[in-house]
Order: sequence, then structure tokens, then C-alpha cells
Amino acid sequence: MSRHAAILLAAGGSSRLGFPKQLLLKNSVPLVRQMAQLLLETNPARVIVVTGGASEDVMAALHELPVECAFNPEWRTGLASSVQSGIRELQGTRFEAALITATDQPFLTLSHLQQLVESRPENGDIISGYGVGKGGGIPVCLSRRTTARLSELDGDAGFRKLWNAHERPERIENPDLLYDIDTVENLNLAIDRGVMDAIQPITSFNHA
Repeated sequence: MSRHAAILLAAGGSSRLGFPKQLLLKNSVPLVRQMAQLLLETNPARVIVVTGGASEDVMAALHELPVECAFNPEWRTGLASSVQSGIRELQGTRFEAALITATDQPFLTLSHLQQLVESRPENGDIISGYGVGKGGGIPVCLSRRTTARLSELDGDAGFRKLWNAHERPERIENPDLLYDIDTVENLNLAIDRGVMDAIQPITSFNHA
């Protein structure tokens, strides 16, 4: 049995950015393709890419990668429906854990994903910590027991409701993962720190 399967959440509409963040460029490659490649390098049983907004363009950006796309018709309702779409697509697949990540964390590295997979406790869960005293979340690596409860999530609720005070997931700290790309200001920060291309396919974007 392969230790894990992978789900890439790429269904958002990027309303605050005004352009599909999945198609922003990092090293001249669309961000969604970069993230899919990172997941493939963790050697999963399968990689499911959940699409929604800009679905056709996202699928085109993934051309010839050995991933599978699952369209979430309810993508506007929030993160939960996309997570559930990805898990449904994995029905019938043998895996011990689900590695789940988003598209818009440009500081994410293969090393961090590998740590999540390798450090997950047996029958337990592990999440990314965004710094001491701060919250945590995606990317996460969830046990089969926990993935069976993902139907309990709704809207944009995070994973916290899956655990009680006596059953907390492990954490791997990476403060850079607190920074995602929701706005032009976020994109500017990522460009200034050298992790996103200065020239982006956004007609209204002009990075100084």
C-alpha cells in the first residue's frame, strides 16, 4: 500500500485578486502546475486536482502531468466542498493518509511536504504551523480515520473542528506558509521576496 494520496485544491475563484491565482507564474510556470509537480515528487498513489473557477484553463496548465482533475460544481461554497470532492475521487484507492494542499502558497517547498508525510504519527494527523503562537492548517496530512470525517466540514471552515481538545494533530512549523496570494498586495510581497515572477499574465497588474 502506498503511504499517501495527494489532493491539490485549485477550485477558487480568486475574486479579490481579479485573476485566477492558479495561473500566476513562478519560474515561468503556472502556480497550479508547480504545486502539482511538488505533490508528484512526494511519490503518492494518486494526485487529484480539484478544479472549479477557471477550470478549463487550470486543466490546460496541467497538460501531460500524471494527475487527475475532479471538478467541484459547488466550488463557490468554500473550501470544504473541494476537500470533499477530492476525497470522493479517491474512493477505491488504497492509501494510508491524504496529503492536502492549496495552490496559493508560493513559499511551499518539497522538503516541507516530505516532512509532513514522513513525520505523520501512525493513525494520526499532522498540519503545517504558521509560527509559534499562530494558527496552522494547509498543507496537512490526514489519516484515513480523519478523512472519513471530512463530510462534517462546511463552507470555508478549516480542519480544526475535526479534532477535540484531547486529540490535537502534530505540527511542522513553517511561518512562510502564512503568506498566500489573495490580493495584488500579496502578489507584490511574493515577487519582492523572489518566489514569483515579476511579469504576470494580469492585464491590470504592473509591478514596480
